[in-house]
Amino acid sequence: MNPVSAAAEPVLSVRDLSVSFRSGERTVHAVDHVSYDLKRGEVLAVVGESGCGKSVTAMAVLGLLPATATATGSAKLSGHELIGTTDKELRKVRGNDIAVIFQEPMTSLNPVLTIGRQIGEVLRRHLGLSRKEARERAVELLDLVGIPAPRQRIDEYPHQLSGGMRQRVMIAIAVACDPSVLIADEPTTALDVTVQAGILEVLQSLRERLGTAIVLITHDLGVVADTADRVLVMYAGRAVEAAPVDELFAAPRHPYTRGLLGAVLKPGGEGKRRLPEIPGLVPSLDVQPDACTFAPRCALADDSCGARRPRLAAVGPASGVDAAHRAACWHQEALIGATAAMTAADRVEENTL
Repeated sequence: MNPVSAAAEPVLSVRDLSVSFRSGERTVHAVDHVSYDLKRGEVLAVVGESGCGKSVTAMAVLGLLPATATATGSAKLSGHELIGTTDKELRKVRGNDIAVIFQEPMTSLNPVLTIGRQIGEVLRRHLGLSRKEARERAVELLDLVGIPAPRQRIDEYPHQLSGGMRQRVMIAIAVACDPSVLIADEPTTALDVTVQAGILEVLQSLRERLGTAIVLITHDLGVVADTADRVLVMYAGRAVEAAPVDELFAAPRHPYTRGLLGAVLKPGGEGKRRLPEIPGLVPSLDVQPDACTFAPRCALADDSCGARRPRLAAVGPASGVDAAHRAACWHQEALIGATAAMTAADRVEENTL
């Protein structure tokens, strides 16, 4: 992990971001007042079950939501507001100052264009390079992300590459213009462990060499432990906990976070006992109630949880959005003694929810 100065100015600052989708007479509130800061060279992992708003939050920042979506709040990239910005202005920013690695490269890469042309398009559009200059830079980028024989691969098509190599091409396109922020949406999904390790090594190298700040959206808590500096836990469209990665794993202050960590497979523990599960499902997002949305699945829930919504509150003396550890739970103090001495592996042995 990379130590980031607490005094450093955020390169990306998100405040009270909300997203809703219209479908006929139905409105889905996918993201509800999410806030976070991302500093230069930092990796922020965003975790949670499917349907909790992780990818939607990222797409809102990038301005890639469909016409049926409405985004409110603020997302400032180096001080410049992105929410509500025109498509023309966003096209200047995307790929240049902020870029994304999508989950499935085969649906993101154009199957009828060579790898070199797809990388070169970004370079020519944003940096004004000639065709020859873009080609040479594309070769350098393929080498940077660890693709062997880049001068040969540059003239190949996506279907001629393996899954891991296609993902590396996506990374090459994303970092072509040295963006200050890189959003990686499940970049290692469906890749085997060896290829996954290679992709994560590439991201780590880019962060160290270029100072790129990374938002890593993932379900894999093992990847989070090895890669992230801080973690944002989302549930039902809301941020329920935010903390430095070591502190979150050692002492989670939200029952949902504790449930996620409890489902981590313990090395050597296969077959000894069934992994604990979080009962129930993520609720429908037609309504965002003024209450704790996790209460129906939580063993600690009482009347206070259904009476009003818990806000992200500082754990410890700090306060506000810049506090190192924050949790949105009326009962976070009840988790202090129960989790402080437990390791991630220990949690697997206990059904905490």
